[in-house]
Parts: sequence; structure tokens; C-alpha cells
Amino acid sequence: MNIYDFKVKARDGSDVALGEYKGKVLLVVNTATGCGFTPQYSDLQKIYEADHKNGLEILDFPCNQFADQAPGDDEEIHTFCTGRFGITFPQFSKIDVNGETAIPLYKWLTENTTFEGFDKLHPIGMVLNEMLKKQDPEFQKSSSIKWNFTKFLISPEGEIVHRFEPTASMKKVKEKIEEML
Repeated sequence: MNIYDFKVKARDGSDVALGEYKGKVLLVVNTATGCGFTPQYSDLQKIYEADHKNGLEILDFPCNQFADQAPGDDEEIHTFCTGRFGITFPQFSKIDVNGETAIPLYKWLTENTTFEGFDKLHPIGMVLNEMLKKQDPEFQKSSSIKWNFTKFLISPEGEIVHRFEPTASMKKVKEKIEEML
């Protein structure tokens, strides 16, 4: 099984076969419009502008499972992201990434990766670590998505190459993408 075996919902509710992206390097990311990591949209757009012509696609999946930080509907979220950050990469319908309502794509992504841990030098990393530890002292042992802006790098063959937690340096994300291109 690889990423090309999945279908997801476009913003308009239509099905999109991820096989349409076969042969491209993909960065799959769950996002939110009201998160401390939301400014990463700017970095993602810069990466997309630099590397789309070389075969990169960024697939954006808004998610409201973390502190209700993506409360709008699909069009409100899209309007915010295009207006504020000028995103031009594909943005899909809002999804769940964890639990019984998680879409199959995210079940596959989390079943085939491990939680990398938050960067303890990142100011939000320490906050997330403490907050999640209070909710579940064993949270680090689970491969579930811990927060918005978790990213998965996918090879042109559809295989998961790397998981980046939200606190990962966007410079590191860009470097790993460029190694794949």
C-alpha cells in the first residue's frame, strides 16, 4: 500500500484520487487557521513557489481537532489562507486526523510512522510537551498526530520518507524536500 491507493475530498466535496499525484514529491500537512504555527503557511508557500516546477506538491488538509483552531467551513478556511498567505497549493476539505473519524489516509500515515518528538528549543514545543503530558503522560509513545502542521514527506513512488512534527525547522523540511527532487 502507498499514498496513491487513497482518495480524499476536495473542498467542493468531490473525490480526488491521490494517484493523480503519482511521480511527484508530496508534502502532506494538517493545518489550522488559528494556530501558533499558522505562519508556517508563508514558509510552505515559499517552498511551493520554489519547488513546484521541480515536481513538488503540497497537500493541505485543514483539521479542527486541536483546540478548535480551524473553526470555519472549507471556503472560509480557503479564503483566509489565500487572502492572508497567498497559498496556491491544493487545499482539501477539512478532515479528522486522529480517532475513529480519521480519514483512511491519516490512519495509514500514523500507522506507518512514529512521533518524532517536539523540538525542545522551539518555544511552542515546550508548551505542547507540558500540555500533552498533563493529558496523557504516555503521549510520546503513540504515533497519533499531536498538533496542527504535522508534515509527511512522500517519495515519487508514494512511500513515506519522513515525518516532521510542527516544531521542526522549516529549513530542515525544505532541505529534505530538495534532497528528494
